Amino acid sequence: MADPARARRLAKRISTIVATAIDHEIKDPRLAFVTITDAKVTADLHDATVYYTVMGSDLESEPDLAGAAAGLEKAKGVLRSKVGAGTGVRFTPTLTFVADTVPDTARHMEELLARARAADDAVARARESATPAGDADPYKEPRVASDDASPEDD
Repeated sequence: MADPARARRLAKRISTIVATAIDHEIKDPRLAFVTITDAKVTADLHDATVYYTVMGSDLESEPDLAGAAAGLEKAKGVLRSKVGAGTGVRFTPTLTFVADTVPDTARHMEELLARARAADDAVARARESATPAGDADPYKEPRVASDDASPEDD
């Protein structure tokens, strides 16, 4: 079992090597808008999971997730050899590519927060013109003992 700090350093190095290779050395047009976001290495340093996102060619177009996944799968052998040459470890980790869902989750959370803010604003507007359902002062007045009745008279 390797040191966790060493596994983190190796994961960072793997993500850098893979990103550089995709950007400069691999000429697959399906990988043009792929960004490597993170990498994780198992404790035994034999398997690496590389997380990626895919952007569209412009703001309105949808990203080609299937094409990017196919391009990464095709380039996996070349990328693994680049990782082996760039890291210098005894056993080159196998690479697994996983689409990163963090940007989609963050976008969904932002939409939920915007909906919650809109609902809070609607409640605040309704509260401004609202009147209480019961009496204006719903608390009962405390009883005041009268001076003419005393407990000794009984």
